[in-house]
Formats: sequence, C-alpha cells, structure tokens
Amino acid sequence: MIEAAFEHVALNVPDRDSAVAWYVEHLGLHVVREIPGGMAFLADAGGTVVFELYNNENAGRIDFPATEPLALHIAFEVDDPRTAAEQLVAAGATVAEAYKEVGDDSMIMLRDPFGVGLQLVRRGTRMRA
Repeated sequence: MIEAAFEHVALNVPDRDSAVAWYVEHLGLHVVREIPGGMAFLADAGGTVVFELYNNENAGRIDFPATEPLALHIAFEVDDPRTAAEQLVAAGATVAEAYKEVGDDSMIMLRDPFGVGLQLVRRGTRMRA
C-alpha cells in the first residue's frame, strides 16, 4: 500500500475564466495557482480541498448539463443549504433536486451556470478528518 493524500480533482470546462470567476465570487473559493489561459486551482477557505478548472479542446469533456448530478457533483459544506441555494440561484445556478433531510443531514442539489452538479450540505456529523 502506498501512502497518498488527495491533491486535486480536475474539470475540463468550456469557459474556464467565467467558471473561476463564478466560484471565487459566489462560493468564496480562492485561486491558489494559475497558469493564464490554462489551468486554475481553486481552494476552499481552509485550503483543505483543491479543484482545478481548465479548458482543453483536445481533451475529453463531460457533458455536465446532461450528467445526472447524483453521478457527479461537487459538494460544499454550508451552514444553511436553503439560504445558500437561494443566493446561488440568484447568481445563475439552478435547482436540480429539492431540499431534503436524510437522518441528521440536510442538503440540496444545484447546477452551477455551466451545468456542473453542486451539492450544498449541512452534516449532523462533519466529515472532516
């Protein structure tokens, strides 16, 4: 067995610059590394999770709007999923699955303006290691 740690997950998106700007403005992420016109690595406030947004016409691209959000989504821990969803919908996101409570968790599934599935979740028991 090797010892490994998550480094990042990458998404090839049609409009990297617009996607980066949206995540920075509306979810409070910050760019930790960027190659202009190429890759942008975004981190959450604690710097614990990083994902890369890039645009490469020669690489395969997932059809995010046609992909079931339960099959592929980015989950964000928030204090109040309903209120956060309202703010993101006002910023261009759409609701993909209604608010629900499962045990002591509450969540709502959205799509960002680019079609990527977003889950807003409040866990009864946080999943931080």
